Amino acid sequence: MDTTTSNGVHKSVKTDLYQHHDYFAIDDLLDEDHLMARDAVRDWVKQEVSPIIEHHANEATCPQHLFKALGDIGAYGPSLPAEYGGGGMDDIAYGIIMQELERGDSGIRSMASVQGSLVMYPIYRFGSEEQKKKWLPKLGSGELIGCFGLTEPDHGSNPNGMVTNLVDDGDHYILNGAKMWITNSPVADMAVVWAKDPEGIIRGIIVEKGMKGFTTPEIHGKWSLRASITGELVFEDVRVPKSNVLPNIKGLKGPLSCLSKARYGIAWGAIGAALDCYDSALRYSQQRIQFGKPIGQFQLTQKKLAEMITEITKAQLMVWRLGKLMNEGKATPQQISMAKRNSCIMALEVAREARQIHGGMGITNEYPIMRHMMNLETVLTYEGTHDIHLLITGYDVTGLNAFS
Repeated sequence: MDTTTSNGVHKSVKTDLYQHHDYFAIDDLLDEDHLMARDAVRDWVKQEVSPIIEHHANEATCPQHLFKALGDIGAYGPSLPAEYGGGGMDDIAYGIIMQELERGDSGIRSMASVQGSLVMYPIYRFGSEEQKKKWLPKLGSGELIGCFGLTEPDHGSNPNGMVTNLVDDGDHYILNGAKMWITNSPVADMAVVWAKDPEGIIRGIIVEKGMKGFTTPEIHGKWSLRASITGELVFEDVRVPKSNVLPNIKGLKGPLSCLSKARYGIAWGAIGAALDCYDSALRYSQQRIQFGKPIGQFQLTQKKLAEMITEITKAQLMVWRLGKLMNEGKATPQQISMAKRNSCIMALEVAREARQIHGGMGITNEYPIMRHMMNLETVLTYEGTHDIHLLITGYDVTGLNAFS
């Protein structure tokens, strides 16, 4: 028999609505391995993340037990070679895994994408064989947690202006400076830090927990990414062995290539947040009764839902094509910037429209909408702000540099 809750939500409607979310049959473009990875991570999120995430977001606490669990499911560096602790999969699989993690929460995806794209990736690409063997397997399993130090208190969109520096001291460097807004830093065992050497050249160096003068104070008071732990990296005359320097990269190209890898994952991930908001809004629209009928029967609600799935589908097709280019080694940083920017603003707009469909219930933690919306405000501006990515595209199409 049909039932209606005290909030007027009609409960007899079929709730298995996932068939509506792949509007252009994009699954047909994916390999079996992609689908298996997606389904496995989706199931894990439903079992391990969804039941606890609202509590952690509400309390502004990080579910730290998930760090090891993410390693167990292969979420760290899934497109890196298995011999170095990665998953040995392709970049589409990596993107899909990030999408499914962000269906759960942007902070959970951040935990994984920082570890894989910003810590494991630079060590794999720029590190020595000794560094790879020492760090990557333990990072890939989640036995060790890493973080990435580029952004500084006074230098965000302009990383080349960094003041964190290395001074030669025989077999060591003396590291001084600070980094800000660093995901995972308070719990990290090591950090891949970018600093200027005595010649003013940007170098990557691995800084280990416990080194004298190295502290990682936590940042409190966030209204966004509340289930993700964020902090600073502070270096006060930290002696770091020169053997910890990544030997195969010099200059800003190093950290920017890492950011491209992370931005690619975010382009997929933000779609996951949008899908979760759309799914919730679609279900609610078929269950919530007003004026004697489901609100999904009203034209303006249908307009919202139709525009949501249209924009989601366009983003899905863009990141799938970008994934193919990544697999072929043809994707450009400019293409990645466009996709990251598009997915993020799309997801944020979907969250805002979904909140309207939920009405007052949309601001409560009974539904995931406000949590996603607050998270996406950060996702919109980290790993390159919305406007910076726009200017990257503008520079690419005009050949005129707005940054100079």
